[in-house]
Amino acid sequence: MKRVKPLIVLVSFLFFVVLLIPTLLVIPFSDKEDGKLAEELRKQQAVQTVKAKTQERGPAVEVAVYRSKEKRIEHIPLEQYVIGVVAAEMPAEFEMEALKAQALTARTYIVKQMLNDQPISLPKGANVTDTIMHQVYYSNEELKQLWGNDYDWKIKKITEAVEATRGQILTYNNVPIEASFFSTSNGFTENSEAYWENEFPYLKSVASPWDKQSPKFYNQTVMSVAEFQQKLGVTLPKDGSVGVVISRTPGKRVDVVEINGKRFKGREVREKLDLKSTDFTWVRKGDEIVITTKGYGHGVGMSQYGANFMAKEGKTYDQIVKYYYQGVNISSATAFLNKLTVKK
Repeated sequence: MKRVKPLIVLVSFLFFVVLLIPTLLVIPFSDKEDGKLAEELRKQQAVQTVKAKTQERGPAVEVAVYRSKEKRIEHIPLEQYVIGVVAAEMPAEFEMEALKAQALTARTYIVKQMLNDQPISLPKGANVTDTIMHQVYYSNEELKQLWGNDYDWKIKKITEAVEATRGQILTYNNVPIEASFFSTSNGFTENSEAYWENEFPYLKSVASPWDKQSPKFYNQTVMSVAEFQQKLGVTLPKDGSVGVVISRTPGKRVDVVEINGKRFKGREVREKLDLKSTDFTWVRKGDEIVITTKGYGHGVGMSQYGANFMAKEGKTYDQIVKYYYQGVNISSATAFLNKLTVKK
């Protein structure tokens, strides 16, 4: 019986080895196959990720900007252009949500401008200028000179705001809007047709009470009676009066004013006298006219200081733009950008 036990152990061991050998032979090949499959899956996921990011970012579009100082056309990638516009048009010190709202208006404006392809007073091949005729644009080099030691944090903040809204524009009935904006209201924004000829359903007067906190809310201009008369082509009455407001706009600005029998539109007076807004009052003091204005800019669309104070109160950029532009949607720009690439 003592000799039988080792024999049983040996037989058991051989049986175990026979069972194990096929498994040992298969495992290395299984690992290799699994490795190949895993690697292939990683490659496919990487390709899909790149495709998704490309679709999200939209097609590569460049803006042909006429650089007014150098008198040349510069081709600038769309998002880089938006960064340069936001940096030029809104203080970097403003709240992030206000900067995002400004990025939306800047991108919407240029996409609509390029789609319309109506370059008024532009050199051939240019989409826009870098001035207030369209949107002010500064390059990185210009911003470095302008901001000095503050360049790094300011450009980082503005770039983040633009990136957060990448590929987004404002639309009304699936069409990019006229994304007009200005610095400071008189407490109300203005109907588009009250300042310009065209009426847009999303550019209607809304209350903007936050603007009273803006450092640009009040302004005073003093000019001689002679200069006032010369600029407007009028003769002031001898009773010491200046003019009478005949009517006001929905945004509480001067619509029509009469000066010694001659009538003017508020916008005409603003432009001829170089006033900050069309909400003005005046008084004659001896040989001088003292003119006080409320607000800064045409008043149509988004108030920049209003947007900033709304952001301080916790409003998000989508809430801000939908307040100032009535009935609009935030939409993907991809379909519109595809049209631009087809044009080329």
